[in-house]
Amino acid sequence: MASRKEVADLAGVSEATVSRVLNGVGPIKEETRRKVIEASEQLGYVPSALARSFARSKSGNLGVVLPYVPKAHLFSAYFFSEMLSGIGSKARDSGMDLLVMFRTPGEVMNYTDLFRRQKVDACIILGARDDYGELDALQQLQQEGHPFCIMNQHFDSESFMEVDADHVEGSRLAIRHLTVQGYRNIAFLNGPDSYSNSQERLRGVQIGLNEAGMQVDSSLLLEGNYSRRSGVEAAATIAARLDEIDAVFAANDRMAIGVMHGLRERGIKVQDFPAFVGYDDSDAAEMAVPPLSSVRVPFYEMGELAASKLIHESLGATTSSVNTDFPSETARQLLPTELIIRASSIRN
Repeated sequence: MASRKEVADLAGVSEATVSRVLNGVGPIKEETRRKVIEASEQLGYVPSALARSFARSKSGNLGVVLPYVPKAHLFSAYFFSEMLSGIGSKARDSGMDLLVMFRTPGEVMNYTDLFRRQKVDACIILGARDDYGELDALQQLQQEGHPFCIMNQHFDSESFMEVDADHVEGSRLAIRHLTVQGYRNIAFLNGPDSYSNSQERLRGVQIGLNEAGMQVDSSLLLEGNYSRRSGVEAAATIAARLDEIDAVFAANDRMAIGVMHGLRERGIKVQDFPAFVGYDDSDAAEMAVPPLSSVRVPFYEMGELAASKLIHESLGATTSSVNTDFPSETARQLLPTELIIRASSIRN
């Protein structure tokens, strides 16, 4: 493998000039740039990723912060695996690596430290919570000019770059599907209220019920933590009221399937189940018994969009390395959801 010195000797320039040309640093005469490129191509010289990152004062890493969810295996969750795949696809296309980081339970993430220590060049944040510590940390990131994008969380008072899906409409579609068939006592198993997604799903439920001339019954509002186990635990409440609950809408498929499992554990047969609608349209929805109706969320496309926006707008990538079909506005962007109907929610 050729060395940088050999490229410099062949081009008749210094090694420092070779480094500046190949790393795009500083003004360079076009003739000099051409000589260095030709020499490097002739010798087959490829600078190392480490050398490039030092020359540019960049890490070459796109950071992804994942939330702490008790008793949930994040990488087996459709939600995270799809979004990470979309993010990773765009990072790969732009020559960046992913640095995946996990939150510490009970602590606010020190985002600015990631940039100050040059661990990441930009950061995608999943699982941000609506609390003062989190908001302060994000505001500091913005004040210092660090590029970041928030996914699946919204802060009404801020103008952060955000990518999400239209969860209000997705939940409204689910409730309308159930009420049109005549279901009236619909239990809603939501996630923690500290996530804006949970608040938006509840808003969609309220709109859907109001459109059907119904009001929210607070006794039918249940809370889990988006894990299957929390669905199993909610099944106890649902089973005790099965004579009146005729449908269940869960804020993700894992909780919906958990409720199904919990009902089976209590000896309730599938034919005696209430109607079920989940959320996410994960692979598991099709394999559930009965197959689970679910709101489809474009997680992969959301990951692609978040990465593309950061790389294109904040890191100055060329348009050839990103998908320019995505809009370039920095305001919050919502992608559409779609209800997929299967046997679990069809009245016989």
